[in-house]
Amino acid sequence: MTTTVPQPQTVRQETTSCCIAGCGPAGAVLGLLLARAGVDVLVLEKHEDFFRDFRGDTIHPSTLQVIDELGLGERFAAVPQQRVSQLAALTDEGMVTVADFSSLHVAHPYIALVPQWDFLDFLTDAAAELPSFELRMRAEVVDVLETRGRVSGVRYRADDGLHEVGATLTVATDGRDSAVRRSAGLEPVAYGAPMDVLWFSLSREETDPDETFARVSAGHIVAMIQRGDYWQVGYVIPKGAEAALRRRGIETLRASLADLMPVFAGRTEREPASWDEVKTLEVQVNRLRRWHRPGLLCLGDAAHAMSPVAGVGINLAVQDAVAAANLLAEPLVRGTLTERDLARVGRRRWLPTMVTQAFQRAVQRRVLEPVLRGGGGAAPRVLRSLARIPLLLRIPARLIGLGVLPEHVRVRATTAGARGGRA
Repeated sequence: MTTTVPQPQTVRQETTSCCIAGCGPAGAVLGLLLARAGVDVLVLEKHEDFFRDFRGDTIHPSTLQVIDELGLGERFAAVPQQRVSQLAALTDEGMVTVADFSSLHVAHPYIALVPQWDFLDFLTDAAAELPSFELRMRAEVVDVLETRGRVSGVRYRADDGLHEVGATLTVATDGRDSAVRRSAGLEPVAYGAPMDVLWFSLSREETDPDETFARVSAGHIVAMIQRGDYWQVGYVIPKGAEAALRRRGIETLRASLADLMPVFAGRTEREPASWDEVKTLEVQVNRLRRWHRPGLLCLGDAAHAMSPVAGVGINLAVQDAVAAANLLAEPLVRGTLTERDLARVGRRRWLPTMVTQAFQRAVQRRVLEPVLRGGGGAAPRVLRSLARIPLLLRIPARLIGLGVLPEHVRVRATTAGARGGRA
């Protein structure tokens, strides 16, 4: 006798113009821009809030420019933040400047360090003022809906069961492990990375250095991000080395920090307290060949997972969202959206993504990998060359701070944002 397992019933069905799966930086910016243009937008986020430790929190000059273009510059300036005008590496020979953002001729020649949860709250608070924007938390997209080969919406799980949203356009901004991308049958090409990153916090004292920096020594790379009353520490390890390090005990990690940076030796006798306080980022670098299917578009990490090198992931995601809104708002408002429109987004963002990933992979190959192997001779030479020739500092500053072909907000704001597409 066979037993039939009852399938969960769909509780609610509705429709909207644009359904965005995932409220990270790309999803939040796209939702805000489309809602400003009068497009009916529903954003689904699986978590109950945005509070997650050790997410990217570097807001670069290109993103600060977008915030100004949205008319939100003064509001953003009120968000607690640290500002970094230079990126520096502390080598065994001394401090070396790697990028000088003050050389950029822009309104904000610095990186703003803002916890990602504050940045997302800032964006969604602004979007919530628009009548055609809705954000639903605790709404996990589990599948796409398809009609005659076209993605026509999503199925999501909430506390009260499964729901379906039909949409003219579905956008996957649900991260590098995108459930929407997987459900739609899109597979990124993986390029690999030689390292992973252990993230944890270290208390900060008044006598500590003021600036964010990276400690580089043979066999070791540690990012030290100044967060006011604590340091956010990114301890870079060779890919696959985490298990062996954990077996050696947390004392091994503490001793390494004390040896590399004696100024922190007193704290590293007790911090981090245990491995429970250490989170692992398994670094991926990948990219979709095609960012769309009929009715579906992938953006941000769902389209291209970035290395943490230079912390550009948030800013690439924001640039994707701006380009998508510029190209898609009008056809969505008019009801004339085609697959050709979606293809234009991928074509426009392909070159900036490819060049940025090529830069990251070159840094991984020529700087990070040799240092982690214990050599490091070539890597410090590269850093010293930057220090000796100040003009060279403008190259990484521009590539990191502004990116390749930075986007600007072109989509027009309208007062016609009334809810009309959702039923």
